[in-house]
Amino acid sequence: MFKSETHTFLFSLILNFLLLSLSLSLSLSLFLFLSPLKNKGTTIPYSSGSQPAVLQPTVEPTSQARAAAAQADLLKQQEELEKKAAELDRKEQEIQNRDTGRGKENNWPPLPKFFPIKPCFYQDFNEEIPVEYQKVCKMMYYLWMYHCVTLFMNLLACLASFIVNSQNGVDFGLSILWFVLFSPTAFMCWYRPVYKAFRSDSSFNFFFFFLIFAFQVVVYIIQCVGIPNWGNSGWISSISMLRSNIGVAVFMMIVAVFFTVNAVLSVTLLKMVHGKYRRTGASFQKAQQEFSEGVVTSRSFQTAAATAASSAARSAFQ
Repeated sequence: MFKSETHTFLFSLILNFLLLSLSLSLSLSLFLFLSPLKNKGTTIPYSSGSQPAVLQPTVEPTSQARAAAAQADLLKQQEELEKKAAELDRKEQEIQNRDTGRGKENNWPPLPKFFPIKPCFYQDFNEEIPVEYQKVCKMMYYLWMYHCVTLFMNLLACLASFIVNSQNGVDFGLSILWFVLFSPTAFMCWYRPVYKAFRSDSSFNFFFFFLIFAFQVVVYIIQCVGIPNWGNSGWISSISMLRSNIGVAVFMMIVAVFFTVNAVLSVTLLKMVHGKYRRTGASFQKAQQEFSEGVVTSRSFQTAAATAASSAARSAFQ
């Protein structure tokens, strides 16, 4: 009985081993069969009809494309020309407005109608002066007004000094002369030229202004220094007055401050005008040309030339 059970156990063990071997062999065969199929699905088959890649030649633009590009360039140039034409029209209109303003009735100085003396000049910043120059031109006008106020206060300070000390009569007399002389002279010699320079872009008026106004800056510096017996209530004169009368000395110091402010403002505005002048395209050659043209077209010059020519002709026939 024991032997039969041993034989049965060995037989079942051998049978299980055979079944396991058979299952392993079937699994290995199936794996080997499916592996080529999987690799075959990922590879790209070679096509006998495929050809190597060839670089395509550059395609030249057609005549229509060239015409379209040329038309675009023409349109761009036309837009630029239209902008330039509009700018020229604007400048021409400004020049015409300024020329029209010159023919209008004078309005400066603004005197009453019943006054026997009539205005001598026509002045309108908004109409005659280009927009980019109006600010500096108005500042020059305000500087001239401040200049006149300073000279008048200097006259009063010298009068007070003369009342305190009769030996200061020279200063008082010269202060009257400076006020009467330099107020209109400053208007005619440096304010009016810079106004006309900005109005008509005149190189000659610019150079005339620079020449006179540089001298005016030197005068302002001398006035604020206050040299005794020069007719100016500057720092030296006001400090020396402290020994005689403190009140008059303080008033003279205020005038000295006014002269100092005049000097500083004049230097600042001179730089501003010079900066604007460099943008206008003015030059010394243009100034010479304007001066020669003005001399030739002058009526007095033409009359003198005609008189000289007629005199020469008469002497030749005699």
